[in-house]
Amino acid sequence: MPASLTPTQVDPRGPRFGAAVTTVVLAAVLVLGPGLGLPLLIIQTVAFGAGSLLGLRYQPYGWVFRRFIRPRLGAPAELEDERPPRFAQSVGLIFAAVALIGALAGSPLVFYVATGFALVAATLNAVFDFCLGCELYLLGRRLLGRPTLDAGQPVGGAAQ
Repeated sequence: MPASLTPTQVDPRGPRFGAAVTTVVLAAVLVLGPGLGLPLLIIQTVAFGAGSLLGLRYQPYGWVFRRFIRPRLGAPAELEDERPPRFAQSVGLIFAAVALIGALAGSPLVFYVATGFALVAATLNAVFDFCLGCELYLLGRRLLGRPTLDAGQPVGGAAQ
């Protein structure tokens, strides 16, 4: 694959760290509810938006990982393709936006359900290293008849 078409590679520990932070933020949003949790939900929605629309290098939790945590760790065993975790950020953005709309529209059920779905996905990644959004990305690629990834490119990690 030509260098200009090579997908960006990321340290898979970064998206998992981001998923852990996201888990804490979304759990707090659920506990605080649609009123008091709204500022945190806005912050999380912006974080998802940055990772989804601009790329993982602009995702705030990824920046914290790269700046303060990764320098204290050894080099990763391998890097992974950025596309699946970036797609996972898009899925998180959709759920966070729906939760935000639910909170602003006075629909606590929509708020809680959408936040809950995002929390479950982030928790799966943070605790079990299972990226639901990444798996959806790969499933979509297979259904569209497109190659999923180059050989040797691992997939993992979600909300960085």
